[in-house]
Amino acid sequence: MDENSLARFVVEIMEQLDTRAIEQAYGGGGSPPYPPKMMLALLFYCYARGIFSSRKMERATYELIPVLFITGGTHPDHDSINTFRKRFLNTLSDLFVQVLQIAHGMGVLKLGDISLDGTKIKANASKHKAMSWDYAGKLEAQLRSEIDELIRRAESESGQGQQEITIPAELQRREVRLAKIAEVKAELKRRAAERYAQEQADYVAKLKEREEKEQQRGRKLGGKAPKAPEPGPQAKDQANFTDGDSRIMPTASGFEQAYNAQASVDIATMLIVGQHVSQNPNDKQEVAPALAVLSRLPDDLGSIAKAAADSGYFSKDNTRQFEKAAIEPYMPNGRQHHNPTLEERFAQVPEAPKDPDSVDAMAHRMKTEAGKKFYAQRKSTVEPVFGIIKEVMNFRRFMLRGLDFVRGEWTLVCLAFNLKRLCVLRLV
Repeated sequence: MDENSLARFVVEIMEQLDTRAIEQAYGGGGSPPYPPKMMLALLFYCYARGIFSSRKMERATYELIPVLFITGGTHPDHDSINTFRKRFLNTLSDLFVQVLQIAHGMGVLKLGDISLDGTKIKANASKHKAMSWDYAGKLEAQLRSEIDELIRRAESESGQGQQEITIPAELQRREVRLAKIAEVKAELKRRAAERYAQEQADYVAKLKEREEKEQQRGRKLGGKAPKAPEPGPQAKDQANFTDGDSRIMPTASGFEQAYNAQASVDIATMLIVGQHVSQNPNDKQEVAPALAVLSRLPDDLGSIAKAAADSGYFSKDNTRQFEKAAIEPYMPNGRQHHNPTLEERFAQVPEAPKDPDSVDAMAHRMKTEAGKKFYAQRKSTVEPVFGIIKEVMNFRRFMLRGLDFVRGEWTLVCLAFNLKRLCVLRLV
């Protein structure tokens, strides 16, 4: 096996990681567990190579030489692999940071500029195993009508011989379905309340911004005023029976049951330096969580100076949040053309506005040659990272269910990507 192989590199990195938190979780008694460092190395290598099923990982311990090298000739069964993965997913965030510190120690990583983006990853659930608010109401009314009819039959046919259907069983079946519908409706009401609170806050902010502009200009603004949000669930709001934490989201192949996986990528190295998972179908609410993750990185990794994100992240509040974190943001207000016209390409940079707010300053910054050059790097950094994860590593669907497990699995995917990338960068 090549000395520069990924398997050897993963084992070398594992020896440098502090895994005492995992090792201390094993108590005495019973048969000895598989070494935690070996199990972690197995997970990291297999995810990097596009092997996500615990059964396929078990098979790989018999068939793949790099995996045999990692496991030392042992063969953890699929149940042990899956149990270990689920049990210690919450410890991977610390290991993720440790790998970044190792990259820094190797002279590879020094934080400076980042690009931020998100991608939809399918949930381990079918969108057809979901129920909308509108359909839940119709089905509930239908089931209650059927229950009334069954009770009427039971009363009218009492003592008239054997019935064609078992009425108690039919009643119980419908009562169970009604209970499930009640759970779905309660969940949709909870989500609607959260959404209404967020939309109401946005509505108040827009009214305030509109009022400030009117005061500055000394006249009423044209156009329609912001529309007040409506409380309560909407007809098409859905909850999934298989993975209730997942959401219907727009993707390139249509609407899918999915999660919104976010990554902050170092522009110089294409290493993922921050990651999180969201249930929001768009990216406008993801700046604050991304900055919160980045703020917890160790100081010795360096500081972030500039950040590039696409128009889906743009808002006045997000611009302010970047600046509050002492990061210079680059976010276009509106869709960017892939092929700008000659006029757009060679247009002269307008003069800087006097006393600009954060949005005006950013808009001017992005029209400068330096701003255009910096923002252009976004497409060649974070987007290729998602391309490698989905097309090379072949990770397009989460194996686990539930938001907590999904968050842990996305950390595992990003760890595997960073190890794969770092294995290449060390030879450059």
